[in-house]
Amino acid sequence: MSTHRHQEVAALLERAVRWAGARPDVAGLLLVGSWARDAARDDSDVDLILLSDTPSLYDADSLADQPALGTFVTTRDWGPVTEWRFVRESGLEIELCVGRPDWAGTSPVDAGTRRVVSDGARPLYDPRGLIAGIIDECAG
Repeated sequence: MSTHRHQEVAALLERAVRWAGARPDVAGLLLVGSWARDAARDDSDVDLILLSDTPSLYDADSLADQPALGTFVTTRDWGPVTEWRFVRESGLEIELCVGRPDWAGTSPVDAGTRRVVSDGARPLYDPRGLIAGIIDECAG
């Protein structure tokens, strides 16, 4: 992987953590997929899960105000989360999935959540310990 892509993603994640930490509705921010398991390539997208007490705050208009994400491409409903896909000028794709904190519930763990977390997960912002709990549950 190129140094430039790695630096771009590192800067994006640092900015995302600062942004999440400044929002009182955010219960957690989780990096999943190839970037979380250190297997990303230059063409790998960045997959983020944002857990919010009020997921309705996030829509194409409000997220378009976040220039670090890039240009809005599409949205997709995955049941407990809604995916918002963006493409940056560099070609880097960002998939931001927004859902309620119960996405990380452990009694029992939802099959889809288990699949996502088991494929690679790294907590970025976890003020309530929800993300650590779901990662531990899926690892055990």
